[in-house]
Amino acid sequence: KEVKRNKEGDAYFDLGSAKKRCTVKTWKKNVLVDIREFYEKNDEYLPGKKGISMTLDQYKALKELILDGSIDQQIKELTEE
Repeated sequence: KEVKRNKEGDAYFDLGSAKKRCTVKTWKKNVLVDIREFYEKNDEYLPGKKGISMTLDQYKALKELILDGSIDQQIKELTEE
C-alpha cells in the first residue's frame, strides 16, 4: 500500500475511501494508530469526531486478534446465520 503523508508529516492509509483513514502519529511523545472518519471542507480533508486512537499496546492486541483469525471467525459465524 502507498504511504501518504498529511500536512503534519504523519503517515496515513486510506481505508476504502479518502473519508476513512488509518494514521500513524505521535501525540505527547506516544505513538498512536488512529482510525478515523474525515470530512471535506474548503478542498481539505479534516478529522472528524468519529474514530479511535489506539496506543501501541492496544494496536498490538487488535493486530494479534486479526492475525490469529479470531475476528474473521466471528465475522464468519455472523454471516452464516
